Amino acid sequence: MPTLVLLRHGQSQWNLENRFTGWWDVGLTDKGIAEASDAGRRMAAAGLDFDMAFTSLQSRAIKTLNLALESMGRLWLPVTKDWHLNERHYGGLTGLDKADTAAKYGEDQVKIWRRSFDVPPPPLEKGSAFDLSGDRRYAGIAVPAAESLKDTIDRVLPYFQSTIVPELKAGKRVIIAAHGNSLRALVKHLSGMSNDDIVHEEIPTGQPMVYDLADDLTAISRRYL
Repeated sequence: MPTLVLLRHGQSQWNLENRFTGWWDVGLTDKGIAEASDAGRRMAAAGLDFDMAFTSLQSRAIKTLNLALESMGRLWLPVTKDWHLNERHYGGLTGLDKADTAAKYGEDQVKIWRRSFDVPPPPLEKGSAFDLSGDRRYAGIAVPAAESLKDTIDRVLPYFQSTIVPELKAGKRVIIAAHGNSLRALVKHLSGMSNDDIVHEEIPTGQPMVYDLADDLTAISRRYL
């Protein structure tokens, strides 16, 4: 029975400050570092082990994975980093305080941007302080100007199917350390959630989500450690 663990990164500085983060690279807080290390200890205590790991190109997810694996004595595991597992791109909302944004645009509009399935936020202006088109890690990649949850799912799932599913079918034990919305894409797929239900799915920081999968990779059970 294949096992897949999904781990959202520990609390980031902008999680703490209640700011839209998206693709911008923000570090972990002390609490986030502790969450990541504790996640590894809990996985080890639960008897979990892995053959390989996947994460995004964003430091908060990479560091969370490294801290968790270090706690498990598995820092040597092969890790694949790929932009397809990045957080949803929040476009022109990147860096903004969520409460201030609601005051400026109205709570209803911000709720649509945050919680609708297929409505993206305003696009990020080219040349913005948060424009990542010149970042070396995204060389050759068309960095989006903004993404809806649907857009995020449309890049995460093909990557999952082409790159991670074959490893699971080969019997490999896999952990994916990523972000709230990129993990929502996987939860929607694995748990068969509707478009309406997935937008309300909350994935806590630093808490391992364990999927026991049938041979056809449909979910038998899902639990948090």
